[in-house]
Amino acid sequence: MDDVRVRFAPSPTGYLHVGGARTALFNYLFARRTGGKFILRIEDTDIERSEKVFEDQLISALKWLGLDWDEGPDVEEGEYGPYRQSERINLYHEFAQKLVQESKAYEVYAYSEEIEALRDRLLAEGKTPHYTKEMLQPYNTDERKREYEEKGITPAIYFSMPRKDYVINDAVKGEVIFKAGSTGDFALLRSNGMPTYNYACVVDDGLMKITHVLRGDDHLSNTAKQVALYEAFGWPTPVFGHVSMILGPDGSKLSKRHGATSVEEFRSRGYLPEALVNFLALLGWSHPEGKEILTKKELISSFTLNRLVKNPAIFNPEKLKWMNAEHIRMKDPKELVKIARQFLDVDVSDEYLEKVILVVRDRIEELSQLPELTDFFFHKPTIMPGKTPEAVETYNNLISELERIKNWDKDNIYTAFKLAMKNSELKGKSFYMTLRQILTGRMEGPELIDIIEILGKNEVIERIKAFCG
Repeated sequence: MDDVRVRFAPSPTGYLHVGGARTALFNYLFARRTGGKFILRIEDTDIERSEKVFEDQLISALKWLGLDWDEGPDVEEGEYGPYRQSERINLYHEFAQKLVQESKAYEVYAYSEEIEALRDRLLAEGKTPHYTKEMLQPYNTDERKREYEEKGITPAIYFSMPRKDYVINDAVKGEVIFKAGSTGDFALLRSNGMPTYNYACVVDDGLMKITHVLRGDDHLSNTAKQVALYEAFGWPTPVFGHVSMILGPDGSKLSKRHGATSVEEFRSRGYLPEALVNFLALLGWSHPEGKEILTKKELISSFTLNRLVKNPAIFNPEKLKWMNAEHIRMKDPKELVKIARQFLDVDVSDEYLEKVILVVRDRIEELSQLPELTDFFFHKPTIMPGKTPEAVETYNNLISELERIKNWDKDNIYTAFKLAMKNSELKGKSFYMTLRQILTGRMEGPELIDIIEILGKNEVIERIKAFCG
């Protein structure tokens, strides 16, 4: 497949939702599989809702996920910046005027409240609120034009929607037909000079030579308008692919009531980016061999559009936890140490921290669990077991045996255990369970011998002495 060009075009009006992240991922995987280009475009023409903080977060989330883009209007510190629609306003005006000159669009001097009243009237009459030039022409009086000019208001520009059938060969949905008259004339530019979504994205996609538009199927209804604009400009129409919606476990649209839904939330809870990428890829796409644990390299090598499914995808948080645990176990320990420090405020060496993480790794589903799972490796326990004369005698004996050890390893530690229990009333399970509580303040956790080996001779003896008093 030659010269594939795809884009991810989010609006900076909130944090990056998993639905948006999946759209970005599918575009990224398709570009990488085909040797094409993946482009990031920020659609920030909604002045009231767009915020720089959200743009920064979108970019940060994409970088964290490893979804790097291939071009942009500028390069900062060796990285491309994104395209921004707010920096391309002149282009939208230029192409809108071109359509007006060709009688494919027209000016409208109606105020927004008048358009709203017209819409309400059509609905009250049981009609679909589709506009025509004949409906909007009465507002274009000489008096209204003078009023606009005096107030410095520019007229809105509407597109004359051709009344014909549009047939879309969707890469996911198959053939989709929009019947003639199902869409009325629509605004290209608002009276404040800002472009509408359907118009701006077509101008951008056309000029950027986008070949494939992969997006959520909530955009399917916009497609006829956009295809009509491609035809009006004489530009090739890209291949559209509308991927299924993501639903919550209860089958309703995924929302905050189902728990975390933004990339930032999963990141803060200790999900690895490769785990989230793996999970999102399987929401609406399947591996040809049915594999579930996949690296980014494997995803790229196996991603094809024909394996995108029509049915809605179910977001299963328990499966994501399982997948994260699997990727944590696959992660290089030294890399894991670097990430773990974001969740642990401890002043220990990388070597010590690596040992700690390796003994608890099989218990971790989210890295945010690390403080709870490992606190006794860094702090003395505050809860001690009940003290009895037999226990004090036994553990004083153990202190003596441990102090004799020159080479602190498991074999010598086990030998010290046996000698301490030899002439003691505290033996077997009781000995080990009480010792675990002395050292960790807990009834369960990693293997006791691993804990003792990591804590080291001096720390273990010090904690036992604190118990014996």
